[in-house]
Amino acid sequence: MSTTRTVHLAYGETGLDVALPADRTVVVEPRYVPGLADPDAALSAALRSPTAGPPLRERAAGRGSVAISICDATRPQPRQEMVGAVLRELDGVVDLDDIVILVATGTHRGNTPDELRAMLGQEILDTVRVVNHDARDASRLTWRGVHGNGVPVWLNDEWVAADMRITTGFVEPHFFAGFSGGPKLCAPGLAGLDTVLVLHDASRIGHPDARWGVCAGNPVHEDITAVAVGTGVDFAFDVLLNRDHEIVAAYAGDLIAMHERARDHSRRLSMREVPRPADVVVTTNAGYPLDQNLYQSVKGMSAAATVVRPKGTIVCAAECRDGFPDHGSYREVLASAASPAALLDSIMARSTTIPDQWQVQVQAKVQAMADVHVYSDHLLPDDLRSAHLQPVGDIAALVEDRLAAAGPDAWVCVLPEGPQTIPYLAGSA
Repeated sequence: MSTTRTVHLAYGETGLDVALPADRTVVVEPRYVPGLADPDAALSAALRSPTAGPPLRERAAGRGSVAISICDATRPQPRQEMVGAVLRELDGVVDLDDIVILVATGTHRGNTPDELRAMLGQEILDTVRVVNHDARDASRLTWRGVHGNGVPVWLNDEWVAADMRITTGFVEPHFFAGFSGGPKLCAPGLAGLDTVLVLHDASRIGHPDARWGVCAGNPVHEDITAVAVGTGVDFAFDVLLNRDHEIVAAYAGDLIAMHERARDHSRRLSMREVPRPADVVVTTNAGYPLDQNLYQSVKGMSAAATVVRPKGTIVCAAECRDGFPDHGSYREVLASAASPAALLDSIMARSTTIPDQWQVQVQAKVQAMADVHVYSDHLLPDDLRSAHLQPVGDIAALVEDRLAAAGPDAWVCVLPEGPQTIPYLAGSA
């Protein structure tokens, strides 16, 4: 019997240990960088010495009101630290009563008071007004014209009305937008539903360059950027995080230049070459808060699909404490056809986009390539089967079985941090 090695997978808040055959397992992780010794100093330095353009405080002088965009609770952004740094720079320049923090929910649900407290801390909640964006509330949206490749743009009315607009986020590879952060904190983050549906339509999501780590020629990234630039982002502020969600770098300034620098840094940390396709890929969705639901966990499956062999096996460990989730249309779209192939056909044939079809489209594309299994403590086997996924209760046993069936040269690639690491095949970058 071959020896095993224990691999710790990011799963929920505690992790999950899996014993895999030592001689047939390759673990692919991001390049680990320790968190900054003084993150507050680094954040302040980025705001005072931007990548491009004047410092934040100088830009804010004379502005009557400021809107600050932040990620919602499904993202591990260090909001309290980042917003705190911004507020310190604005102190004495802009009145606190004239500042609003907008949670860039996109089409996700609004965050609860408890979630907002965990995200921002009570002091900020007591000091500055915080508002959840609602993409479906037409009364809180303002028309901003057509931008990019025919994108009709409706944006949050408080964002549009502000004299200064500041995005804050974090940068990592994204499964169809290339990278997160930057322009995404404007649209789709603060966009109306009609805008989001166009940005996520089947032709854009299905484009060969709408993928991890690619921005040039990526229609999703290009149109998101066109919206942000065309409607006005005055200052952008992003960080890079390690697996412990600690800040390892901070970038700020003009949106385009800042985001380009940040994503170049992210690419060096997060993208890893793999010499040949793997017969089995074990992945995660990077643990809590990213694996709160199955919808988000499609990202972990997509990361695995970049290096799985045709008709190979993907195993995704995702806690999914929030279920599918119950809000949104993801579950409904999944149930609208009898198989992943039928879902793809249905989505590509639609003349209009429906909410959450993009996540189903990506999932179905992954399932066209590989056999996908999901390990979850919170979704029942029948729940997973209804999503066209196969439940697994013992990851190690499944991996052993699939490797045995694939032959003596078969191997398993493990992505313990899921989409925090994006593998790519040699010669394909």
